[in-house]
Amino acid sequence: MSVDGWHTLLVLGGIRSGKSEFAESLVADAPTVRYVATAPAGDPEDTEWAARLAAHRARRPGSWNTEETAANPGRLVEVIAAAGPNDTLLVDDLGGWVTVLLDPVHQPADDTATIAELAAAVRSSTARLVLVSPEVGLSLVPTTPLGRAFTDALGATNRAVADACDAVALVVAGQTAWLKPATPATPAPAHAVPPAAAPPEAAPSHAAAPQTAAPRAAAPLTTAAPSQAAPDQVTPAGLGAADLTLPEVLTPAAAPAPAPAAPDAPGTGDWAAPTMALPMIATGLVIQPGMELPMPDDYTGPQAVDRLATLDISGAGLGVLEQVVGFAAATQGTSTPRPWDSVRVLLIRGDHEGGASAGATPGASARRARQARAGRGALARLAAENRAGLQIVEAPVSAPMEDGPALPADEVEAALRYGWRLAEQAADAGVQLLVLAACGAGAEAAAAAVLAATAGAEAPTVLGRVITEQGEIDDTAWMARCATVRDALHRTRRSAREAKDVLAELGGGDIALATGVLLGATARKVPVLLDGPVGTAAAMVSRDLAGQARHWCLLPDHGGRPGVRLAADVLGLTPLVDLRLDLGEGATALAALPLLRSALTLAATLPAHPSLGGPDDDGDEPDFAEPEPAGPGPTTVGADEPVSPGRRAD
Repeated sequence: MSVDGWHTLLVLGGIRSGKSEFAESLVADAPTVRYVATAPAGDPEDTEWAARLAAHRARRPGSWNTEETAANPGRLVEVIAAAGPNDTLLVDDLGGWVTVLLDPVHQPADDTATIAELAAAVRSSTARLVLVSPEVGLSLVPTTPLGRAFTDALGATNRAVADACDAVALVVAGQTAWLKPATPATPAPAHAVPPAAAPPEAAPSHAAAPQTAAPRAAAPLTTAAPSQAAPDQVTPAGLGAADLTLPEVLTPAAAPAPAPAAPDAPGTGDWAAPTMALPMIATGLVIQPGMELPMPDDYTGPQAVDRLATLDISGAGLGVLEQVVGFAAATQGTSTPRPWDSVRVLLIRGDHEGGASAGATPGASARRARQARAGRGALARLAAENRAGLQIVEAPVSAPMEDGPALPADEVEAALRYGWRLAEQAADAGVQLLVLAACGAGAEAAAAAVLAATAGAEAPTVLGRVITEQGEIDDTAWMARCATVRDALHRTRRSAREAKDVLAELGGGDIALATGVLLGATARKVPVLLDGPVGTAAAMVSRDLAGQARHWCLLPDHGGRPGVRLAADVLGLTPLVDLRLDLGEGATALAALPLLRSALTLAATLPAHPSLGGPDDDGDEPDFAEPEPAGPGPTTVGADEPVSPGRRAD
């Protein structure tokens, strides 16, 4: 069984549906791939067919080995049967194989027996095997005997191979639907690889427990199932394991008055039962540079901004908040966007070891996470006021970046997929807006290193002053962080600056996970509010994986942080307000959220100006009469009596 929950997969699709590209992406991470080409060469004068074959060959990496089986249909069965557990095979496609099977050169033959042999070889295969096949016969029955023979044989082949495979996917117009997930009881998202088996959900428990430090070797990216451990304890298991659960989503409730309590007092807080707790799945998604993800609507954003000029507003308008209306319109696909009703805060907790955490109080991030789970602290209170759900996500501890990679490459891949899955979970739950927050020792230094690597900045220009919990400025710690970033950049000066390399060498677990969230949110068309160094550093990395991601991000405030300012300039994100709040990453975005919602409410509900056809006041008669024009001066009626304007002289 592969890490994706399957080891044999059938990919079906029509002509030019994208089935071959999808199948190739599933095995792109394999060190070597044996590409089994089944199509015959065809007529030498058929240049169009030759061009198709050439295009397929050009897409294959140089490390792949190609084997042609067109000369003998039985050869495909032999290749599959001979492949071992460490082999990866891509068969493209079974339509060509059936064509060869029905060729008069190979007749007479028992086609049914050969198809059965192929299905048996697939069923018993220990290799990672992906087979591509066209789905035909959905329309009229062919009028020729040869056409009917082909559709019948291909239909029988698809049915037999689908039954033998662990999973079956159907690609239509470039979109993937899972017909047979690896685990039938677990529904799979339409564009993800089918899930591995997951344990049944357990009833969540809200009992708090003291924070325990996880060893670096564990490097977990998950929280334990609620019934197995306290919410803030970390399960020492890898992210790709099939028995992991996503963190529960807490629903905060605003308290009328804060109850006096010690900062770390245990308790359940003002929380309702979790709204969602889904099993973690290994999506099998291939996250790589150049991904084509959705873009916001190009037309509705400008239309919504132009519409603001027609509203019945006494002043000059919404000012910089027009950007919020344009952003919401483009991401919602309508020129009359509505305020975001369903909001979720993702709080990513991930510490960094080494000099990056100089000046940080040990255990501070764990305490902040416990506060949030108990419904206390600035982030939880603001989430309650905004009626937003709160999800605390544990990222792996990042190693000292000055000494070596902050995170192994395989954990970077796992973190990206995990973040993507968190965004998918939110989209499936109907969340309309994500707020990306983070807390962790050394996170700002790691974000500065990412900015230096991706934007060519110097550490002192993007690292903010170190403020202790007592409110004092610690210049010694600031210099230590600058030196750490400098040493890490020197160590990696000859390393690649690809997105995943930057995450592995410098970014670490929290920034990698945040990057996955941004990519997953973009794929599901969910806008994201950024706030702080981790979110903006993730946005810098995500632009090299999918340039569309930054267009789904909104930055309410730069928070006075130089690194956030630089990232905003590079990404083309204009901060909307300058509140100068420093309440922790994510809190400023929540503080500004009511203002953003107010702008959307006005844009959606105010009528057009009466001069443009809007209602005249409330539709009633005017409260006053326009006075008659006055004359040039008093008029006398007799010797001494003046007559006022509007008064009739008798």
